[in-house]
Amino acid sequence: MFKKMLVQCIGICGCICLESSRTAQAQSATDTLGLTIQQAEKIFLEKNLQLLAQHYNVEASKALIIQAKLWDNPILNTDQNVYSNNKYFEHGTNPDGSPYGQYYIQVQQLIKTAGKRGKQIQIARTNAEISEWQFKDVLRNLKYALHSDFYTVAKLLAMQQLYDEELQQLQKLSDGMNAQYKLGNIARKDLLRVHALQIGLQQDATENDKQLDDAEAELKSLLLVSGDTFIKAITESITVPSMPSVSALQLVDLAKQNNTTYQLQQLQLKYQQQNLFYQKALAVPDVTLGPNFDKNSNYTPNYVGLGISLPLPLLNRNQGNIKSARWQVKAEEANTQYAEVELSNNVMSAYNKLKYTLQLTSSMQQDFYDDYNKLYGNIVESFKNRQISMVEFIDYFDAYKDTRQKQLQQQLNLQLAKDELNMQVGTDVVQ
Repeated sequence: MFKKMLVQCIGICGCICLESSRTAQAQSATDTLGLTIQQAEKIFLEKNLQLLAQHYNVEASKALIIQAKLWDNPILNTDQNVYSNNKYFEHGTNPDGSPYGQYYIQVQQLIKTAGKRGKQIQIARTNAEISEWQFKDVLRNLKYALHSDFYTVAKLLAMQQLYDEELQQLQKLSDGMNAQYKLGNIARKDLLRVHALQIGLQQDATENDKQLDDAEAELKSLLLVSGDTFIKAITESITVPSMPSVSALQLVDLAKQNNTTYQLQQLQLKYQQQNLFYQKALAVPDVTLGPNFDKNSNYTPNYVGLGISLPLPLLNRNQGNIKSARWQVKAEEANTQYAEVELSNNVMSAYNKLKYTLQLTSSMQQDFYDDYNKLYGNIVESFKNRQISMVEFIDYFDAYKDTRQKQLQQQLNLQLAKDELNMQVGTDVVQ
């Protein structure tokens, strides 16, 4: 029974080594693209299809300003006799010199009243502004997603390296313990505990790889990179940010000028107000002018007249649309008040998150991590030399892994807190 368990444990360790080898071979077979965050942003701005589509929407909205400025086309009306006296299109002169045959020509032009054309131009310009701010909003959100995915990939790659290093340490330790076990120098339970550590660590490494695959997929989609390329996030040049030089209340004022969500809400209110003015103008009838010429169908052979027509606003004075527009204005006023409160809260929250995260990032804390890394190396050697027990070794081993995970998560939280504040303010107030 004992030999059977030993063979199973050794077999499991062999599978762990084989799995690590397969992972290394898979990575080497994939094209690796190393990028800094600045390089990733450049590729993102050049290739992202969502940005390109939104840019086209902006240009389409600008084209509608041109359309709103155009006058309505004149309308040509004509009428003439087609058949009379067994003849088609009979036109000519009687023996006495009087003309015969009739035709009528009129040109009509619609004249919009109450400044409708100018109001349509204003609405078109507001729509174009909305499209431009929507473009900025898409850019802001995608840029935040890019940074989040980039730094998440960097963290998961560092975690992958941590797991690989620990697995290598355990493998060397396991090989030595196997040899010592065969000589009868160590107990079976100690060998099994090391094997159990290997299995648990391999499971953690596999979960980390799954998360890395998901983050890689999102990052590559943003950068329009093909599926067979592995993006390696390079973060060596990243420095610890500092708090903005202005207060949180000043950041709120700055956000009101640059935050895309808030600006879009302001423009929605502006659009509904302009629409209300336009609906009121539609209640005023437009005038149609039409000079006309009539040949041989009036009291004089050559009649020249001027036609004026307009609808009488007796039944339909656009009451329903005007009332609806008023309620839309009230709705957007309420939404604008909420957007202002939400903006203030979001900026304050992002400001505090960065402040709290920076409090955890200090030179003293970094010195602790450095010292702990050195201690870990000493612990492995101490266990090999039997200076500490198996229980102490496992405690230090697990504590080191947890400490490194917290350190890497802290680095990720710092970058995410910085980017969140920049996103909420709408401009880079933290570098």
